[in-house]
Amino acid sequence: MAEKYTVHSSIAATTERTTSARIVRQAGIWHRPQTLNFISDVLMLVAAVGLGWALVSWTLSAPLFPVKNVTVVTQVKHVTHDQVDMVARAMKGNFFTVKLDDVRDALKMLPWVKSAEVARSWPDGLEISIVEYQPVAYWRGLSGSDEKVQLITAEGDLFDASSDAPMPELVGPPGKEAEVLKHYVKYAELFAPLGARPVRLERSERDAWRMVLDNGLVIVLGREQEHSTPEERVRRFVATWPRLKNELGMEVASADLRYAGGFALTPKKPGHTPQPTGGN
Repeated sequence: MAEKYTVHSSIAATTERTTSARIVRQAGIWHRPQTLNFISDVLMLVAAVGLGWALVSWTLSAPLFPVKNVTVVTQVKHVTHDQVDMVARAMKGNFFTVKLDDVRDALKMLPWVKSAEVARSWPDGLEISIVEYQPVAYWRGLSGSDEKVQLITAEGDLFDASSDAPMPELVGPPGKEAEVLKHYVKYAELFAPLGARPVRLERSERDAWRMVLDNGLVIVLGREQEHSTPEERVRRFVATWPRLKNELGMEVASADLRYAGGFALTPKKPGHTPQPTGGN
């Protein structure tokens, strides 16, 4: 009887362990509906976001929103419609993806463009604002060649563009643009009472100054001296010239102001014609 009892106890213990294992296995993730629902929601959300992103990317990159109208909203004098159209044709992307900074940089590469701003205009346009350079003179730099002509603004900024406007011509070493322009403005004021204006002002690499007036008269100023500056010599000449011109009774080709006590005059030769300056 004792042996039978032992066998039945072993069977009961084994059955209990098997039942416990089944209970543990049944308690896994696949038998937890709330967890499965949460994972399913997360996967659906990720799929929806990915699909939405792909759809947005395709929509923006597809030719569904082309830029059809490019409008310059500011008044321009030198930048042409063809130049702006050339920049527009080189644009990449549509209304949403076109890089405005790239368009602006391309516009600034055009002659005469000092600055530019670009903005989107719904639904298919771009609005462009352009500020052009305002030149006041031509500039020839003394850098081994007198061929290259640039334009200079009132602020002393140089830029490359073609022009045939009647402006004065300034000549000087590279880096001296602002100085030469400053002297030109001062000399133009000084000669205004004579009804004349400089059409060419030169500063040599040795700091010697020379100018040509619109009546053809050449003014040699020379360099700064201990007893006087070029500006002081111009003032003296302007104060003396009206009376002296009437007394001379001859045409003068040039006036050399480098002398301490006065100036030397060179008579104009018969048939002498002043050489035109300025223009490009």
